[in-house]
Amino acid sequence: MIVYNFTLVLSGISQVSEDLDTLADAIFEAGCDDATLCFRNSIAYLEFDRESSSFREAVISAIRQVESINDKIKVERIEPDDLVTASEIARRINKSREYVRLLIEGKRGQGNFPLPISGITNKSLLWSWKNVAQWFKQNNLIDDQAVTIAQEIADFNHFLFYRQDESAFYRMNTLKELLSVA
Repeated sequence: MIVYNFTLVLSGISQVSEDLDTLADAIFEAGCDDATLCFRNSIAYLEFDRESSSFREAVISAIRQVESINDKIKVERIEPDDLVTASEIARRINKSREYVRLLIEGKRGQGNFPLPISGITNKSLLWSWKNVAQWFKQNNLIDDQAVTIAQEIADFNHFLFYRQDESAFYRMNTLKELLSVA
């Protein structure tokens, strides 16, 4: 068993109107005795240190337990998120921002650093950590488990985002069909 650290961002909880002691007890009773309830700018989140045989199993069990508390509380996403800046990439691999900048520009390493997925016309570029992690693995800078966890976080967050809108999967399949014809 491995201890996995992750955060679940929640909706349906108000820091102002909730009886936080009762809520903390309900979270504990749901099986989340390995989580700490926190708030940032009135956004509720649970920080987990969950022991499990896999990251996926740890997250699934945590989501099920949290969402069993009541009908209002929903898990919105998992952090650390898939979207990362160059500074966050540097933090995650424990290297300097300059080191990452040189990788991005192809002045260091093998080249072909993943393209950003957003921000070309904005101040800050954003990358998919899943893509960056795969590139780092190909260049022997991180291990297989880090790549697997990056992929699973991206998958969970896509699902959690789109489950709010029942027609989203239909629209995605329609777009897939339209684009495959082109």
